[in-house]
Amino acid sequence: MASTVEELTINYSEDGIDVVKELDKVVLSKGAWSTVMFRYQEWNRSKDEYSADKYSIRRYQKRNGEYIPKSKFNISSKAQAEAIIEALSKWTKE
Repeated sequence: MASTVEELTINYSEDGIDVVKELDKVVLSKGAWSTVMFRYQEWNRSKDEYSADKYSIRRYQKRNGEYIPKSKFNISSKAQAEAIIEALSKWTKE
């Protein structure tokens, strides 16, 4: 477990293979409840290659000095990410 928000990651390895490979992250908020957005790829065993970029927004709660995952929202495609960007851009300009 991570003790600082900067240490949080979604990297995951299994049998020597990076099954989930973190490409980038942005800390959206820090504190007892922290929010982090990740850009990542998943390993596709059948195709022997990584997926297109995916995105995930995750919330963590800090308890006893460690961050515990509490919720997540996975953005499954570039099109969905662009639709979210478009909606947020519109709303923040109102």
